[in-house]
Amino acid sequence: METVDSLIIGAGVIGLAIGAELSKQQNVIVIEQNAHFGEHTSSRNSEVIHAGIYYPKSSLKAKLCVSGKKRLYAHCSSFHVPFHKIGKLIIATNNDDAEKLETIKQHANDNCVNDLSWLSTTEIKRYAPEINAVAALFSPSTGIIDSHQYMLSLITQLEQNNGAYVARTRFINAKKCSNGFIVTLDCDGEIMQLNCRNLINAAGLFAQQVAQTIEGLSASYIPALYYCRGQYFSYQGSHTFKHLIYPVPEEHGLGIHATLDLMGQLKFGPDTEFIDSLNYQTDEHQKAKFVTAIKRYWPKLNTNKLHIDYAGIRPKLQLKGQQDFVIQSHRDHGIQGLINLFGIESPGLTASLAIAEYVCCQLGE
Repeated sequence: METVDSLIIGAGVIGLAIGAELSKQQNVIVIEQNAHFGEHTSSRNSEVIHAGIYYPKSSLKAKLCVSGKKRLYAHCSSFHVPFHKIGKLIIATNNDDAEKLETIKQHANDNCVNDLSWLSTTEIKRYAPEINAVAALFSPSTGIIDSHQYMLSLITQLEQNNGAYVARTRFINAKKCSNGFIVTLDCDGEIMQLNCRNLINAAGLFAQQVAQTIEGLSASYIPALYYCRGQYFSYQGSHTFKHLIYPVPEEHGLGIHATLDLMGQLKFGPDTEFIDSLNYQTDEHQKAKFVTAIKRYWPKLNTNKLHIDYAGIRPKLQLKGQQDFVIQSHRDHGIQGLINLFGIESPGLTASLAIAEYVCCQLGE
């Protein structure tokens, strides 16, 4: 039976970041049930490097986003991953929202994000000529990234450290043994077992499903999972956007905001809709809702150039309110060598390298 130090389930951005970090000191395998890495949450998002502004003080999201952002920019420079520190405007389109901006700035300061600045009316017009805003904050450390190239760089780092990434390999179950776990896998139709000292469940939208098949893990440590789908519309025409545009946040997320990719493609989203099953279908009929939201801050929107693009799904652990990352170690569930990661939604991409370091520290305790 093959033996490895650590087996990581899930080759999304989180699993790959953990694999790259752990492979510096251990023999590591990252498995992925699909044919390609990052097919779910990691590739169906806004590809934004977040500053760490909105998350509750002292939460894992706040802590790991702020430290992860610095690590991610350094990683991109070292591994030649395309990125652009493009900056974003957080805007108020009315006086009520302007008061909320004051709270957002204070919240950012509490999270050690000290680079937000107020824009004057003249500056707003210079930064975003066609945007309707009575007040705005500018976040210079917000950026955009090529998430596919980032994940490729993590695989490169993993393999340079003699770790392995194995696709088409589905986790079936794990049983505790004297020196870790006996894990059963379906490797492209062939059933096999291996022994690992550490087992890391970074399966994203499938993390709860994986956790249910780990022998000895009480169901009380497996949170509920709610699929929250967010759709994006792209704008097929010329525009004057040079920075990201975010209205003040909404209950389930950051609202229908305007983002750019590295090619300058303008897109809007995501919206939020809780759904019963894993379903990436898009709904053109939601266009009217997007048009209404976008025109609040971009009145010149040409609706004929706005087209449905793609959808992503966030792994929510609750139906209302803000949720934090859940990263469980033996100190939580009592099983030495087991780490479960639940509810890793935005800003998971930004925080990924900090999450990886956090997991390594949890294993070392």
